[in-house]
Amino acid sequence: MNVTLVEVAPRDGLQNEPEILAVEDKVRLVQRSVDAGLCRIEAVSFVNPQRVPQMADAEAVMASVPRIDGVSYAGLVFNDRGLDRALAAGVDEINVVVVATDSFSQRNQGCSTVQGIERWASLAARARDAGLLRTVTIAAAFGCPFDREVPEPVVLELIRRVAEAGPDEIALADTIGVGTPDRVRALTAGAAAIAPETALRFHFHNTRNTGYANAIAALDAGVRVLDASTGGIGGCPFAPAATGNIATEDLLYALDRMGVETGVRIEQVIETGSWLGELLGKPVPALLGRAGVFPEPDRR
Repeated sequence: MNVTLVEVAPRDGLQNEPEILAVEDKVRLVQRSVDAGLCRIEAVSFVNPQRVPQMADAEAVMASVPRIDGVSYAGLVFNDRGLDRALAAGVDEINVVVVATDSFSQRNQGCSTVQGIERWASLAARARDAGLLRTVTIAAAFGCPFDREVPEPVVLELIRRVAEAGPDEIALADTIGVGTPDRVRALTAGAAAIAPETALRFHFHNTRNTGYANAIAALDAGVRVLDASTGGIGGCPFAPAATGNIATEDLLYALDRMGVETGVRIEQVIETGSWLGELLGKPVPALLGRAGVFPEPDRR
């Protein structure tokens, strides 16, 4: 089995950290990820810098990331202005978020869910004409910090509606970390029935310690693309207590032990997680930097 990991620490990880890293450090994080074998990296976000100051230097970061065959850089965009910036910066992919509830959508994007779908359709058409890979992420697909439960039929209807714009990929995000494996299996089956030709991707948080179980459940259900964040840093600045992306190195440990091929070198990711913790001035949530792999590598 081959699985693609999308490294999101440079964007979703850093956007929720109070420490704002220098451009050089952000580029170094990307470089270290590429060196470890990660080939899809969500590097930047083209959003209002007043709302997310951690992402204010997106153009400068994209101007300095290593351009290597087989490595694809994604940028998060919310509107036409963001897409203009993304195109000028030379991203390979865009990720557009549609939030599953109006309450969270208004706080996160200043629009209703229906308006978010309309924005996505417009951005998808422009991005397709520009030759970019297009991902639409349904945020809060497992639960909302304001409206609580998000029923499965609501998410499936959103999948149907966003699929009309022809995405290359649909991602389901457990933005506040409330999902469980049974829900993962149900949504995977539902998405396959609604949009069988569209790749499905998941974005899990480990806020309530279910993120890794959910990731394995997704793989068992046939999903082959997962988001992860080196060090396990990140979250959503507009969702209370939405901490803890699943850590790339911790997920890799499980996948490596299961014989799943990712092409990513775990030892290098562990080193990057520790390095990132030093930059941020605190230990990262990932466990592998403390526990190490098993069995330990033979260094003789």
